Amino acid sequence: MMKDMASSSLEDLCFHINMKISNVKKCLLLRNLGKDDSRKTVLRKIRNDVILVHDLLNKMENEVKQQEKLRNLLKEMQKAAERDQKEAQHLLEHIPCYLPKPAQSRNIMPSVKGQTKAVECKSEKKPEKEKKTIKEAALITTEEFESVPAYMKGRIKYDQINAVVQELNKAVVGKYKILYQPLKSMSAPVRNLYHRFIEEETKDTKGAFFIVEDDIKAFTQLKLDKRFHSILSILRHCQRVREIRGSGLIRYVIC
Repeated sequence: MMKDMASSSLEDLCFHINMKISNVKKCLLLRNLGKDDSRKTVLRKIRNDVILVHDLLNKMENEVKQQEKLRNLLKEMQKAAERDQKEAQHLLEHIPCYLPKPAQSRNIMPSVKGQTKAVECKSEKKPEKEKKTIKEAALITTEEFESVPAYMKGRIKYDQINAVVQELNKAVVGKYKILYQPLKSMSAPVRNLYHRFIEEETKDTKGAFFIVEDDIKAFTQLKLDKRFHSILSILRHCQRVREIRGSGLIRYVIC
């Protein structure tokens, strides 16, 4: 048994040495081929092909990486869509009972003339009073804020401008709610405000919604300081308000 093991090891050693010798011979042969002028053209072509294949492999590797990123992104989108679908299904199955149901239209016409007349009489209701709307200024968008010249903005921030817009709207709503009230329902202080509002109107303000500084003081907590007037300049620039002057008053008209 020891002889068999020694014989096997010797055969492996001989095979290993022969492989090394064969590799050396191939290297010498290839080196000699490189010096042969008749084969240099072929070798250059092979070298160029190897370079092209290398570049192609790099491009394929980059494409595979991009595809992997896209696959991961699609998986995340799929998970998000599944979550949204589950939430929508949950909302559909748990609609609150207090929400108004859609009105059902009925087209049942009575066949008797007398009944028809009765139905027509019931359906003839007094026309509802037309609801009067109050015009309010829209908030400034970020695009509009970016378009305002730097000298006009100074240190004024986007949120500060829209806060003033909301306060001006509050003053407009407060004023015109009083103007739309019937005089009989007004208290004495409110009636005084009403008469002041009427006196401040001119032919130029007909059909317009406007306020004056006294309205801003009466319905808001705004301070009519330098920053407030700077913000008003920005609002005029963004066409949210315009001014009508006369009789010692500045009327801020909502655009």
